[in-house]
Amino acid sequence: MKTERITIADAAKHVGETVEIPGWLYNLRKSGKIVFPLLRDGTGLMQCVAVKSALPEAVFDAIKDLTQESSVLFTGKIRADQRAPGGYEMDVENVDVLERIPESDPYPITPKEHGIDFLMDHRHLWLRSQRQHAILGVRHEVIRAVRDYFDSHGFTLVDTPIFTPAACEGTTTLFEVNYFEDEKAYLAQSGQLYNEATAMAFGKVYCFGPTFRAEKSKTRRHLTEFWMVEPEMAYATLEDVKRVGEEMIVFVVKRVLEHRGAELKALERDVSKLEAVQLPFPRMSYDEAVKLLQSKGSEIQWGGDFGGTDETLLSQENDRPLMVDGYPSAVKAFYMQPEPSRPEVALCVDILAPEGYGEIIGGGQRIHDYDLLLRRIEEHKLPKQAFDWYLDLRKFGTVPHGGFGMGIERCVAWICGLEHIRETIAFPRMLYRLHP
Repeated sequence: MKTERITIADAAKHVGETVEIPGWLYNLRKSGKIVFPLLRDGTGLMQCVAVKSALPEAVFDAIKDLTQESSVLFTGKIRADQRAPGGYEMDVENVDVLERIPESDPYPITPKEHGIDFLMDHRHLWLRSQRQHAILGVRHEVIRAVRDYFDSHGFTLVDTPIFTPAACEGTTTLFEVNYFEDEKAYLAQSGQLYNEATAMAFGKVYCFGPTFRAEKSKTRRHLTEFWMVEPEMAYATLEDVKRVGEEMIVFVVKRVLEHRGAELKALERDVSKLEAVQLPFPRMSYDEAVKLLQSKGSEIQWGGDFGGTDETLLSQENDRPLMVDGYPSAVKAFYMQPEPSRPEVALCVDILAPEGYGEIIGGGQRIHDYDLLLRRIEEHKLPKQAFDWYLDLRKFGTVPHGGFGMGIERCVAWICGLEHIRETIAFPRMLYRLHP
């Protein structure tokens, strides 16, 4: 009878059974006539025990001579052992070595310390380490939770284009590409404008995909290619945008705590700080924020946008994200609805993560008046022809509407407690990083 092949994650279901587990050698420890290969298979780590007296000589020799990241298929009996990684071990009965990495050309990432440039150059291999595996596991959970939140709250996923004819956030950070017959196109900075069209068809929508910013920034918070989820709602006000934003964040954090405890432990994350993320979030106006920053020694003046240090100062006294609303219209995008009684202020909100992680959500209410939107497009010197379709939305059934964008990588960096955003995506693209 053929031996059943399983994953390490399913070991608990097979205690006392002889099974096969394919994977890679993560580490190897030797103690006289017993060898302890540590196997990884993408779902977890399992310590295996190979006893010389219990195995054919060729099998034992093959195991004790294994090198890091050699690909192997172990066969053996599963038993519970609370001291072992994952709580289970395998008593090895046989091994099939698919590839033994030669010692003359060893796996380049060893247990010793490596510099970040070396690790980033070998990112395709660094992903196999326990820390990187944990981070991307949390990322997967964040994405799944985001989708589940919107799917269970009446939103329809509608994909938006990556090639766009014009800017959304600003013309200075566009990646320009050649389209057909010498026509220029740009990589999408956001799906929001198209979301506004689909919201008028479906009521509540979201898009979720890669976005691109040609921003020459080298901070720990910036990537040139990142993933963003963007909901948009018809018949919605700024208060609706705030409510959905805070509900979604709480939903996501709760799901990570429920399903990714092992990953958070591997990252040595203080989960008490995540457990504090509950409704409601504290709120503050831009006016109040400027006064608070000035009292803390910041040189910010009314009318200026907040930098990373300002955002850290604002959020450091809170144990959960902080909502700041009412930014000056001049520092926000052309499509932001002005406050009726104070047109110099926009009906917008930024949600700042605690612990110095800065803005994770930016959004607000959109201009729904045709004449005002046209005037803003002209003031920003944007090509009207490229926005004719966008203006149509204000001619045919216009309504108050709003939404926001959340960068997945910034959210993951905060939840994982990471120093730099580059570890939150499998292959980061930054100002000086295009390979591998």
